[in-house]
Amino acid sequence: MATSTRLDIDRTLAKLTLGQKVKLLSGFGWWHTTPVPEADIPAIRMSDGPNGVRGTRFFNGVPSSCFPSSTGLGSSFDTELAAEVGKALADECHAKGCHILLGPTVNTQRSPLGGRGFESFSEDPHLNGTIAAAYINGLQSKGVAATIKHFVANDQEFERFSISSDVSERALREIYLKPFQIAVKEANPWALMTAYNRLNGLHCSENKWLLDDLLRKEWGYKGMIMSDWTGTYSTAESIQAGMDLEMPGPTVMRGNAVIRAIVAEKLFPHDVDTCVLEMLQRAYDSGIPFDAPERPLDTPQVRALLRRAAADAIVLLKNEKGLLPIGAGVHKIAVIGPNAKDAVTSGGGSASLLSTYTVSPLDGITEAAKEIGAEVEYTVGTLSHQYLPAIDPYITYDGKTGAFFEFWNDSPTDDWLSTSPNFSRVVPPAVWSTRTNSAKCFLADGIDDTKVNEICWLRASRHLFTTTFVPDEDGDWEIGMNIAGRGNLFIDDKLIIELSIDPKQGDSFFGLGTVDVRTVMKGLKAGTKHRVEVRLSNEAFIAKGAPFATRGGIRLSAMRQIDLEDGMKRAVDLAKASDIVILVVGLNNDWESEGYDRQNMDLPGLTNRLVAGVLAANPKTVVVNQSGTPVEMPWIGDAHTLLQSE
Repeated sequence: MATSTRLDIDRTLAKLTLGQKVKLLSGFGWWHTTPVPEADIPAIRMSDGPNGVRGTRFFNGVPSSCFPSSTGLGSSFDTELAAEVGKALADECHAKGCHILLGPTVNTQRSPLGGRGFESFSEDPHLNGTIAAAYINGLQSKGVAATIKHFVANDQEFERFSISSDVSERALREIYLKPFQIAVKEANPWALMTAYNRLNGLHCSENKWLLDDLLRKEWGYKGMIMSDWTGTYSTAESIQAGMDLEMPGPTVMRGNAVIRAIVAEKLFPHDVDTCVLEMLQRAYDSGIPFDAPERPLDTPQVRALLRRAAADAIVLLKNEKGLLPIGAGVHKIAVIGPNAKDAVTSGGGSASLLSTYTVSPLDGITEAAKEIGAEVEYTVGTLSHQYLPAIDPYITYDGKTGAFFEFWNDSPTDDWLSTSPNFSRVVPPAVWSTRTNSAKCFLADGIDDTKVNEICWLRASRHLFTTTFVPDEDGDWEIGMNIAGRGNLFIDDKLIIELSIDPKQGDSFFGLGTVDVRTVMKGLKAGTKHRVEVRLSNEAFIAKGAPFATRGGIRLSAMRQIDLEDGMKRAVDLAKASDIVILVVGLNNDWESEGYDRQNMDLPGLTNRLVAGVLAANPKTVVVNQSGTPVEMPWIGDAHTLLQSE
């Protein structure tokens, strides 16, 4: 583990060969710049943000503090809080050996349906930029580089790599560029990330007017400019425009292509003398070691800030009858709704992470109710998920929650992806294996690259101990699975879900996965163990041309089947029998995520009907909507008490 020392930039640059300089123009793997050991240049580590520091692994990552979505932080209008959050994120970057945090996001959303709308602070350019500046100043005060993103007009996920955001210059400057301009002026972010999309027909990562004329020369920006992941579409054009770093690695548009462009005099050596070394100096100055082990940072002080930030992100929209705060004299509180029992901590995609500390609304209300001697009773009412909830609470391996994954570089058997394989066949030893605590796995990282090839076969899992599925209630259970690759799910050696024969494309795994396929297993008994095995290969997935290296992905889900009409009746009956109802509804990371947009502003499923029914049953109802982007509320005229949470 290299320690930080002062770097002489001019001397280092002078002794580098052209080939070594070219190495610095692209990443090494998902989360590092390319090291040049012979020149004593280590790899700089990055991590996704903006609401947490996930570290270097989607798969089996180190737990992280999950702060409220940026929309929530913006709703606080509290620049001091934003700076505190930035400082806390910097502390976690130090704990994870991370020099560059990939946040904040300050895109101004043209549409309320944008999948990543929750990542930005506000649709108001001034508030967006002002909160971002405070966040950046807090983060960088502790030596960690902020990466303001995505420059610019990255407004939708649909066809995000190719879509053109066509904007007049006045609207561009007054609305879409303004938050970036404010943050550059007031906080000087040390890094900036270009957007995937085109701006008025030309990709942002190779737009010389945008990156050089406006950002560098007009605004005087001196920091490093990197691409979004796989968002570099040219060699000479992107370098001439001023885009310093292609991410992730291995390079696609740089490397030998840069050398060839120099030979052809489309580029010149001085074009390659970029500010990547300036960012390296920032990394040295930070005091963060290079190639450091990652560790969680979960302290009472961090938990207190997480709680305060979450509280300040809640907005009281209506309290017309003075129902809040709830005080003495209330004996029974009904907690109802699909967002009540589980802690929905963030949107999906780059913002997703494994949280160190969460408290669900139901748990929080139950604990607070003890202070006034009130009883709390819960029912879900209806469902709001797009995908079934992950099977994680119901699977065990070797007596512990989780599953076991094994990897091979060749198909272990000739019937590996068959819908009726011979389970008694002995398979060769796996080249690498690991256990995981979740059956929702994006296998882009966290795997031993020295042992597992890019094209591989895997199983989850029946090695030594069997992975088992144990329902906690009697009844019919819905089972769902989507994957990136081709594969099948077997339970008790019977085919349950087939995704091995030309599966249809879906939205999962950043748009690389299959559709989610569901089936029903009838008459399951609580406590009964069922053997689970998923067989998967990414061979066909890679052959189709994946935009980045990944071993695929698995999302395995399960829940007891619920009669929606019965659920609605239970909710109404509980509301009638209670003094006060707290109804927690909204969206979750199935609906708000990188990779796809929402189709409309409706609350999911039968949520609106549930709200209307509960309000009619008990007017003393506090409605809590949890979402990072706007939703329609056709019942709002009947709701006299309404909270917006992120």
